[in-house]
Amino acid sequence: MTQEATLPSTSVSPSARHLWTRARGIALALVLLLAGGVAIAVVRSDTGHGTLDPRSVDPYGSRAVAALLAERGVDTHVVTTLDEARAAAGPDTTLLVAVPDLLTQSQQSRLHSTTADTGGRTVLVAAGSWSVERLAPGVTADPATSLDATLSPACDLPAARRAGTADTGGIRYTTTHRDADECYPSARLATLVRVPNASGGGDTVVLGAPDILYNDTLDEQGNASLALQLLGSRPHLTWYLPSPADASATDQDGETSFLDLLPSGWLWGTLQLFVAAAVAALWRARRLGPLVPERLPVAIRASETVEGRARLYRRANARDRAATALRSTTRTRLAPLVGVPVAQAHAPEALLPALSAHLDGEGQLLHSLLFGPPPSDDKALIALADRLDALEREVRRS
Repeated sequence: MTQEATLPSTSVSPSARHLWTRARGIALALVLLLAGGVAIAVVRSDTGHGTLDPRSVDPYGSRAVAALLAERGVDTHVVTTLDEARAAAGPDTTLLVAVPDLLTQSQQSRLHSTTADTGGRTVLVAAGSWSVERLAPGVTADPATSLDATLSPACDLPAARRAGTADTGGIRYTTTHRDADECYPSARLATLVRVPNASGGGDTVVLGAPDILYNDTLDEQGNASLALQLLGSRPHLTWYLPSPADASATDQDGETSFLDLLPSGWLWGTLQLFVAAAVAALWRARRLGPLVPERLPVAIRASETVEGRARLYRRANARDRAATALRSTTRTRLAPLVGVPVAQAHAPEALLPALSAHLDGEGQLLHSLLFGPPPSDDKALIALADRLDALEREVRRS
């Protein structure tokens, strides 16, 4: 006797070729994404090298303004740590902070407490809302930046009036200080603010854009004049280039937060990658539908199928599942023979009374045989199969 060829086939593990066919699209996308990230990093590292560094001759370096200051007797000293910057502050020194937003809140507070009473000048270059309110209290950065790069002074600050138009368009500021100078307005908000210190005779200059300090734009408009006047009012210039590697870049508990060291662009980029991965997963997802019958390529003997399944049960030591399968199949075949609907074949209260009336047997023995506990060993399992087979033959004869 052979099994019908129309029965659904057993699923098999996917082959390596099949896995590669399904995964090559995602793999290609990941490779392209990685290559694009590396290319962007390389390009940015080249263009960002030496930015606002007075020793750099790159287009975005500041070697030219340092050389012009040196000709006027102003010496430029580069520092990279907060301790060096605080030690250099004094009444005859201009302290330029190149990227104030790189400073942590603790660093900002310590730097302001030092410069507020020294009598010198502090120049903050493109300070955003993260840093300007601590380094220059009373000054607030506007979320919208200037749409114009070149602006006119429109203020009474002598340095701005002598320089004329300059490339200061960038971050815009508002201030609550009545005696502050608000220059180079864009849409009525200043892009350069000078705030006198409350004590010590010094001041703080907040510059909305670094363009007047770049090598490639220093000779345009009145950039050179404005830069030399802002940075050359004292005989000494301390050029502070903040670095995340500074040992003072710690929080209040003395521990550096990893997220604080990451630029905001990396956090947003990581979020975008997660969203893209979720969209790709939804796109590649497959809805599991019903099994589709497939005609077997060869006829398989029913005895071989039974023997193969039995070996699987034995290997898994699944006597309970084997006994459940035997009892369930027997109950399904017995129910129509004794007038019980197949839907109620597995209900003891429906099947057992009909069997007892048909065989004049004991209901307790039938319950133990058809609904009892699983066998304890292989010998008991074989005995159960024999008893179930004998019960079915007896019902059919009667």
